[in-house]
Amino acid sequence: MLLLALDTATPAVTVALHDGSRVVSESSQVDARRHGELLLPAVDRVLADAGLRLDAVTGVVVGVGPGPYTGLRVGLMTADTFGLALGVPVHGVCTLDGLAYASGIDGGPFVVATDARRKEVYWARYDDVRTRTGEPAVDRPADIAAEVAGLPAVGAGALLYPGTFTDARGPEHVSAASLAALAAERLAAGEELPAPRPLYLRRPDAQVPKNYKVVTPK
Repeated sequence: MLLLALDTATPAVTVALHDGSRVVSESSQVDARRHGELLLPAVDRVLADAGLRLDAVTGVVVGVGPGPYTGLRVGLMTADTFGLALGVPVHGVCTLDGLAYASGIDGGPFVVATDARRKEVYWARYDDVRTRTGEPAVDRPADIAAEVAGLPAVGAGALLYPGTFTDARGPEHVSAASLAALAAERLAAGEELPAPRPLYLRRPDAQVPKNYKVVTPK
């Protein structure tokens, strides 16, 4: 097994290789505006560091969000392209699950929250580092204060709103290494991973203007 994992659902552009037992190479850069520019060079870098070629990859793992529309689709489209070109399966993993897995929190419950902008967070609750208790959601921190009160909270969203997440801690962003390790563990246990479909949770910012006038040729 050689899994190529990547995620662009947060400001981190993160890539890793996992051989089924351990992470053999990884790269992470934080730049919310350069996902498309940074992702492929990062893939080249982790392959070169591991002394491997792309055709050695037997599966692709991609973070499916939730995350902003533009950044998230960069990773998903790249993963789909690799899967088609190499003829290998592409597995989706919730980005919040990767953060939970990397948190190292011993027992639960706890919360993972990432920055959704617009003064909102993407968040989910966990019983332990491997077990999410419901579907991810997007909310204003004040609206979920009662639900998360007193719980440890991981991620950039938690760190941004300490008034709501009173026990906020790192990691701040997801790493492809944690996504790959979680995916490898689940695959080894015979679990079927989700399809690589995006968790947008809300509509994109770009909208067709109202009262749009269609111009047709004469």
